[in-house]
Amino acid sequence: MTPDTYSAGAPRATGYDPAGFRPLTFHDAVPRFQDGSDTPRAYLERCLEVIAAREPVVRAWVTLNEAGARAAADAATARYKAGRALSTIDGMPIGIKDILQTKDMPTEQGTALFKGVQTKTDSASVLALRQAGAIILGKTVTTELGMSHPGPTTNPFNPDHTPGGSSSGSAAVIGAGMVPAALGTQVVGSIIRPAGFCANTAIKPSFGAIHRGERLGFSQSHIGVHAGDLIDMWSVLYEMGLRSGGDPGEPGLYGEAALRPPTKPGRLIVMEAEGWAMTDPATAGAFDRLLGQLRDVGVTILRRGDNPLIENFERAIGDSLAICRDVCGYELRWTLENLVERFGTGLSESMMSRLDLARGMTIEDYRLVLMQRETARRAFAAIGHLADGLISLSSVGPAPLMENKVKDSGVTHTTGLPAYNAATSVLGSPAITLPLLAVGGLPVGIQLIGQRHTDAALAGLARWVAANVKAVAA
Repeated sequence: MTPDTYSAGAPRATGYDPAGFRPLTFHDAVPRFQDGSDTPRAYLERCLEVIAAREPVVRAWVTLNEAGARAAADAATARYKAGRALSTIDGMPIGIKDILQTKDMPTEQGTALFKGVQTKTDSASVLALRQAGAIILGKTVTTELGMSHPGPTTNPFNPDHTPGGSSSGSAAVIGAGMVPAALGTQVVGSIIRPAGFCANTAIKPSFGAIHRGERLGFSQSHIGVHAGDLIDMWSVLYEMGLRSGGDPGEPGLYGEAALRPPTKPGRLIVMEAEGWAMTDPATAGAFDRLLGQLRDVGVTILRRGDNPLIENFERAIGDSLAICRDVCGYELRWTLENLVERFGTGLSESMMSRLDLARGMTIEDYRLVLMQRETARRAFAAIGHLADGLISLSSVGPAPLMENKVKDSGVTHTTGLPAYNAATSVLGSPAITLPLLAVGGLPVGIQLIGQRHTDAALAGLARWVAANVKAVAA
């Protein structure tokens, strides 16, 4: 079976048409597993066919464990036959961002310095997925150490363009129809922005909702899910949270096993953040038309000029890129210093510029930026009563060309500017991106944002928006 005839969809790199794009999904295959008309092993083999057809151009995978995946799929097939499926994601093939540890594959973190390094350990999230019966198919490409310097992955809709970063491979495998779900991580914009560039449905959950394992060294790192639709996205997130819990000292993910029913918002606040002034006209126009659809069905749209608390919030998040730069730089400094001492060279110019910035920071500087972050979080909490959530773009436009470089806040961004994402990482709030815009033949996501620990309610709101808003092309 070729990608052209694959029933679940394996889009060629011929541009993005939201009306015709069909992402790969898993939940709708489960009834066939239960009645014996399909099996997890057959589902996996279809995924592998698509990977074989598209990977030479998309280049989303670092490592594939086909033998281990087939063994896991056979075990899942036997469980379905016996009526003993472990969870709603039993038998689901999943990609793991190569920043997270896997006991049976190397964890190279996007740098030649860790080529072939195998920790023989599963990250908390990966272990939880295995316990739920998911098939850990392989490791997906990450930018260098999960920061700015890109890997080889291309956009699945146009290989001349970036897939975004740092969760480059995780976003691309969804857009290419290779697997139904993949894990990503985000400290600035590394889940939501690439997901938007690759027509994913994805969630950056509340900070601490999913145990970060070895990622605990960052005070705003999140583990999230890229998927083909909201049901699979929520199922993967829930099954991880059920088994791994949240970060130490955090209550974990709140919500039920099933995705909540569609919930119509009464009011939504447009979050401009730093992105609105940088957004290209075609993308801004498409977003305005989408907001018009929401108004037409009775949703009140609020903007910064409509309430002084919203204006205060926008001012508080106005330097989120710089806050992220300083928080991440200071917290990453000790890792980078050790790598420089150990290897001497091998880090990119982009990474060394981050280290130089961090070397110039004092403990007082770090304390000040933490105070700025806390001010933003308080301003966000103060607008919670005004609306059911926030809405924004997921990026300032469609995915830029692969050779794109933009310098902002002292950092060179090569996979797109995270000007709409830094704020939600600073806030620690849940954010869901939906593939509802197409600009110049490439996807652009729209982002829904909720107060912390409202992940389940936000998913219900996103479900309503996905069902009631028609995708806009520009």
